[in-house]
Amino acid sequence: MGVTVAVLAVTNLANNRWWPSFGMLTAVVVSAVLLGVLFLAGGTWADAGLAPATLGRGARWAVLLVALVGVVYAGAALLPATRGSFADERYGALTGGQVALRVLATVPLGTVLLEEVAFRGVLYGLVRRARGAVWATTVSSVLFGLWHVLPSLHLASVKPVLTSVLGSSTYGATVAVVGAVLFTGAAGVLFCELRRRSGSLLAPMGLHWAVNAFGYLVGFLLR
Repeated sequence: MGVTVAVLAVTNLANNRWWPSFGMLTAVVVSAVLLGVLFLAGGTWADAGLAPATLGRGARWAVLLVALVGVVYAGAALLPATRGSFADERYGALTGGQVALRVLATVPLGTVLLEEVAFRGVLYGLVRRARGAVWATTVSSVLFGLWHVLPSLHLASVKPVLTSVLGSSTYGATVAVVGAVLFTGAAGVLFCELRRRSGSLLAPMGLHWAVNAFGYLVGFLLR
């Protein structure tokens, strides 16, 4: 597990500090490397949540979850009380083509593939083999939350709904980061449970993609 954590630490710095423009390529390469680490440790496709026998069930879970997120987001976008939560200054300069690129390529390859293979596939599989599902969920989710520290550093300044509450001070930025870590850690627990119940990595992949991709789409349409 130590090798996996070390690879992820370097990847996090690469994606957020060193070479962010190569995020999709980095995600594909690192996902392959992490799967190699799992197999070298004696793991299997089932440990990664990618056993052929469970892919059909995982795909059905994924379709249902994508549809559910779509309905929730559509309702939130239509209600004045929740519409403002989609506002994000990062969408201001995006074109329709750029949003499509994020929805169809950047999110599924640069975000979902890497994070699900890493946290709900390799890390979860390695820890579950050694300590069981509860420990696997705990370790995976805590590290998933910490994974979002660097991406959240400017969250309070780009989300108007957060800026209005937290301001643009260092304190506000810190609260936003802590909130993001806690929220994504909790989301990690849900993703792990989906992975456990479905037996497949496709279930959390579907939910993860829908939450991120529909967030881009709705935010762009409401800007």
